[in-house]
Amino acid sequence: MAVLLGLAALPATALASKSGDETAPRPQEMSAAQETVAAMQPGWNVGNTMDAIPDETSWGNPRITRELLAAVHEQGFNSIRLPVTWTDHQGGAPDYTIDQAWLDRVEEVVNIALDEGLYVLLNTHHDSWQWIHQMPAQHDTVMARYTATWTQIAERFRDAPPELLFESVNEPQFEGSSGEAQEHELLDELNTSFHSIVRDSGGTNATRVLVLPTLHTNADQDKLDPLADTIAALDDPNIAATIHYYGFWPFSVNIAGYTRFDAESQADLTGSFDRVHDTFVSQGIPVILGEYGLLGFDKSLDTVERGEMLKFFELFGSYARQKQITTMWWDNGQHLDRDSFAWQDPALFQRIESSWTTDSATASTDQVFVPAGEQPTDATVTLNLSGNTLTSIANGSETLTEGQDYTVSGDQLTITGAALARLTEGQGHGVNATLSLRFSGGLPWDVNVITYDTPVPQDATGTTSSLAIPTAFNGDRLATMEAVYADGTNAGPQNWTSYKEFATTFAPDYAAGRITLTEAFFAEVTDNSTVNLTFHFWSGETVTYTLTRSGSTITGTAT
Repeated sequence: MAVLLGLAALPATALASKSGDETAPRPQEMSAAQETVAAMQPGWNVGNTMDAIPDETSWGNPRITRELLAAVHEQGFNSIRLPVTWTDHQGGAPDYTIDQAWLDRVEEVVNIALDEGLYVLLNTHHDSWQWIHQMPAQHDTVMARYTATWTQIAERFRDAPPELLFESVNEPQFEGSSGEAQEHELLDELNTSFHSIVRDSGGTNATRVLVLPTLHTNADQDKLDPLADTIAALDDPNIAATIHYYGFWPFSVNIAGYTRFDAESQADLTGSFDRVHDTFVSQGIPVILGEYGLLGFDKSLDTVERGEMLKFFELFGSYARQKQITTMWWDNGQHLDRDSFAWQDPALFQRIESSWTTDSATASTDQVFVPAGEQPTDATVTLNLSGNTLTSIANGSETLTEGQDYTVSGDQLTITGAALARLTEGQGHGVNATLSLRFSGGLPWDVNVITYDTPVPQDATGTTSSLAIPTAFNGDRLATMEAVYADGTNAGPQNWTSYKEFATTFAPDYAAGRITLTEAFFAEVTDNSTVNLTFHFWSGETVTYTLTRSGSTITGTAT
């Protein structure tokens, strides 16, 4: 039986062509706004903190300290985005007075960050969906509150140094509008009013860089063009545009079979950055990508397979650098431990940090699967060299021998069956070796050599609240799950696809040896029905399983 690779070779798309040498030069003479935004690269969000509802620690993060912001700067970040939700700290109409203590606390954090050498981007954050979104039906009320809010913020920070920037509103959205045409008009009104309020307050605010978002902070061309019109009408050189980017949605949440950072997912990223560059950057308007990450992180950091995740962040950082876009990583407490100031996933941070300045090689997979009890055959992995060359391969302190343990032909790396047999000999299921592919530049790329047998789920009973399926994973890893009724139609949530959303409808627990199907999955499964599941594993193995629902009782049967 042939050795199974974790995924097929990626198509020769943007990943194959990216190179630091292709980075477009910045204009020889930059405007003050361009210089400011360029100096902010890279940036970090203090997420789920001062934007938490109702208070700074309500969503589980500690209060912001000088030590935290100093650590952020020491890690190489030059700016922070400080999301602030003002809603629960304001009085009623007509003054909408912001609590003095809250304004004082926001100012304290801003001053600490500035003292620590960080640029600061301050905004109105979850206010966008708490009351600003009501603008179509409550136009005058919303505008009165918005005006009062920014008037008070502008007055408080009137004389703050220019390293403080203001962002008009986070992820603007509107409920009950007549359509996007009206929504663009409303956003134009908000952005234009924000501009007038801040500029008219005088002091440093007269020239402070102001940051304006697209509708939903989306990078589709039909969202970029209206903002470009607003900025042109304002005729102010100290304006920047902002968008957010969380990846091609199906890949980002692992749904509809998008388990890989494939050509379509890559094209979504490069297309977004190309449009932003062509619409704004090339016209002298700097761009701040105010949030980035993967949406699936909200459910589990394992939603996207590790190698695919690293390839996403590699291309993200490289292409943003090429397109001269300043980036600000969204961190809601998942990434930087705010007590120890250590990274929860050091390798992920290392990949992001490296991408700020360097193009690193990647590969078509970070997994080579070897069937247990069989003689391994050669395994071929496609390299995306990004202008580098492979210099060596190591397994811990051992350096593999080229020509004996592996061969290289162009971008094709072949690990010999003999080497795989040696690396897995006498070992059980799971990762038997981690091969560190080292290159002439950039970071290494790790490939795990994994011994496996076909996973075996067992019969189980549960309820529509949850079903835990005991599973012997046997070294394998779950990639995705399909669910269809007996007649072949799609079952479960988002029934436009048979492939369900990872960590929302199902989730593996390798340590506990089970696959859990969630209440969210069963909420959209018809009563008195049979559902056929197909579990897809990264080795290429598939395993079928049958569910029967009767009222709130679920019976699972291995097939």
